[in-house]
Amino acid sequence: MSDSTRSSGPDPKTATLAVRTDDLWKIYPQEPEPVQAVRGVTLEIESGDFVAMAGPSGSGKTTLLNLLGGLTDATRGRIWIGDEELTTMDGGRRARLRLDRIGFVFQAYNLLPVLTALENAEFTLLLRGMPAAERRAKVAALFSEMGLDGLADRRPAKLSGGQQQRVAVARAVVGDPALVLADEPTANLDPESTEQVEQLLLDYRTETNAAVLWVTHDTAQAQRVGSRRFVLEDGLLAPEPQP
Repeated sequence: MSDSTRSSGPDPKTATLAVRTDDLWKIYPQEPEPVQAVRGVTLEIESGDFVAMAGPSGSGKTTLLNLLGGLTDATRGRIWIGDEELTTMDGGRRARLRLDRIGFVFQAYNLLPVLTALENAEFTLLLRGMPAAERRAKVAALFSEMGLDGLADRRPAKLSGGQQQRVAVARAVVGDPALVLADEPTANLDPESTEQVEQLLLDYRTETNAAVLWVTHDTAQAQRVGSRRFVLEDGLLAPEPQP
């Protein structure tokens, strides 16, 4: 992947909405009172945006990502991925939309320990029914770009944390998703690996015009990577204050 300009955003002449929410809420029943994890979030992210969302632990960041990815149901409100309304879909249609249009990068990597790096990275393409030779060639080319040459046959336990997360990024982007949701993807990494993962997703955004929503507790990182920046606290979303 080529170098990218960190502060660049979408071209307003070609931008389209990748994800949109309207008055989105997630409330968990709990005693003595319900927990309002996400409260009335209205958000638009355009294709080509690299949105950084900062906030402390427990602020609702992961819950919001899970809502946008269709991994959990909203209590009320609406979500659109492109021009399709996620919140009206049944489970099967939602799963298909995730497979076709959304890539996930998780803090804990979430690689399957019994699979090799290549098998983990090709998993999305396998679920789509792509022939083995085609999907393995695509993963091999991506691994070469990402500095993972020679690691395809290693299982996750034989990879460093930074290598595992690069494999996780490969798995997220190999299917060319229009939206990438990254949940604290560098929280467990050293500075060098952190920079590598940041650059991989910045490059992916630049090369494909995909939208990326990067969640972090690190406000300095949000400043570094985000073309747009927000703060989520106590379930409420607001633009980052200007210095």
